[in-house]
Amino acid sequence: MKVHRGEVQLGSIVAEDVMGMAASPIIPKNTVLEEEHLKILQAFHITELIIENAKANGRPLRTSPSSNMEIEQKEKGMNEPVGFFDLYLKTIREYKKEFMNWQSGIAVNVARVRELILPVIQMVERNHTYVHSLHQYSTEKDYIYHHAISVGIISALLGKKLGLNSGQVNQLALAGALADCGMAKVSPHILTKEQPLSESEFKEIKLHTANGYRMVKDTPLLKTETKLAIFQHHERFDGTGYPAYEKNDRIHLYSQVVGIADVFHAMSSERTYRSKQPVFKVLDMISGDLFGKFDIKVVNSLLQLLGDLRTGTSVRLSTGQYGEVMYTKPGAFTKPIVKINKTEDLLDLSQQKEIYISEVLV
Repeated sequence: MKVHRGEVQLGSIVAEDVMGMAASPIIPKNTVLEEEHLKILQAFHITELIIENAKANGRPLRTSPSSNMEIEQKEKGMNEPVGFFDLYLKTIREYKKEFMNWQSGIAVNVARVRELILPVIQMVERNHTYVHSLHQYSTEKDYIYHHAISVGIISALLGKKLGLNSGQVNQLALAGALADCGMAKVSPHILTKEQPLSESEFKEIKLHTANGYRMVKDTPLLKTETKLAIFQHHERFDGTGYPAYEKNDRIHLYSQVVGIADVFHAMSSERTYRSKQPVFKVLDMISGDLFGKFDIKVVNSLLQLLGDLRTGTSVRLSTGQYGEVMYTKPGAFTKPIVKINKTEDLLDLSQQKEIYISEVLV
């Protein structure tokens, strides 16, 4: 039946494609309507649409829409968890203590690392926008600890995107958090060096994958594939990685996931000898310049995870303009349609090669 935009009820099912100015539907047929879809309708000035007579849960439509107060509360994020920054920093401090233990020769306490990483991952799972802030929290001095926790978080989220079960996702989280545990065996002056590494220093750094594997190989708390990811996370699909120069399906899925999470966070974070790059510029580089280094399904999962922003997400563009995401075309996750704040013009970033999102405002 045909309904006015203001009378649409959450949970309704779209009966016909809703078309906007894009060639593809802005809301496809059979979509279950949520708050973000209502914003899309408003942004594209859609006043009416065709919906099914029953909701997705099988119940008939009510004669009056949901409480406006309830909708407003959800739109304002009143049910979102608070205290992510505090939890994240506490996790970094505790992980740093563990890393220093490894430097002194104490064995890796996998149970403790699991205890640290899972709560922060659970919070990010409730609100994916937090993942866009991880690179901003990282500092040059404590980069290695921020990197470990962030790679663990991103690896877990990618695992969920790839359809892995909760046990596998938890193992991926540990693989990410422990991927660089072997760095504890690297000379401290190399870890804190502010200039580019010499050839001999880089050779020592490259030993961290084998050292990390040796540090965890006897623990029963990690699966074989998790230990393999720690050893293989610098291998590349085209055989240009290390330590064994493996290629294609010789590189385990876990290794590829941790590897791409490792590259993404490293490229988007401030480091002692390398400045950070904007998240969406890094995503474009991974999908373009690094094409062939990773399995395409892993690359696409990263693009979907970080690029597919919810409608209404506030962003800053590389032009300095501020706006909010209105719609993301299928297959153009890093290039959504953005409504510019001051002018309310709609800017299709997929048609603007030189303009990208420089910051997601959480």
